[in-house]
Amino acid sequence: MSEQGILLPFYLVVDVSYSMNGPKMEQANQILPAVADALAKAPILADKVRFGLLDFSDDAQVVLPLSDMTGHQHLPKLAVRGGTDFGAAFRTLRERLHQDVAQLRADGFKVHRPAVFFLSDGEPQPGWEADFAALTEYDKQTGQGFKWYPVLVPCGVDEAGRDTMRRLVHPYRRSKLYMMRSGADAADAIRAMAEVLISSVLASGQSAVDGSSGFVLPDRSQLPPSIDVDDDWLK
Repeated sequence: MSEQGILLPFYLVVDVSYSMNGPKMEQANQILPAVADALAKAPILADKVRFGLLDFSDDAQVVLPLSDMTGHQHLPKLAVRGGTDFGAAFRTLRERLHQDVAQLRADGFKVHRPAVFFLSDGEPQPGWEADFAALTEYDKQTGQGFKWYPVLVPCGVDEAGRDTMRRLVHPYRRSKLYMMRSGADAADAIRAMAEVLISSVLASGQSAVDGSSGFVLPDRSQLPPSIDVDDDWLK
């Protein structure tokens, strides 16, 4: 098997429950084209990045399989449906990570740890914790758990609870929580979180090009005013 280089898989997971209807969903549907445009302007970085989109409500769906974004002419759109089941999102995401990483490795690539931006505007239905543990827990010494657990970056807007979203930060040393500031507009906050995502994709791609560690998040000083980063509690 010939070595084709190192790739960094990014995933965006979006809550499409009915509470997202209107400007929030309209703004969420601008994220994928914005990512594609940013990578098209940086082909050297785009060569290191693959991007996928999942949505979730009462179930979860793969909206865009993990892809080379420079090759897409017609991008899919999100549509609202159902409630807010985090567990469905985590189960489907785990399945995709397992399949996608295996395929990339079979194709001859080395793979950085996947990065997932998880966007929600509300509190989840109960019972998601076991699915989150199945996605994120891994013991390197024994090999027990999910080897390809992601760096998971939660992004909360509107009625998303800070305490709940904090529980999704994983692993603590590499991720952060992004939350809409009190009084901000939710659609503006989603736009701002898209800026964070794109900054991370580009910086991570550059890191991979440079032969460094891969996943990078922007500095606090670079954040748009409608969101804040919650990371002091991790220290």
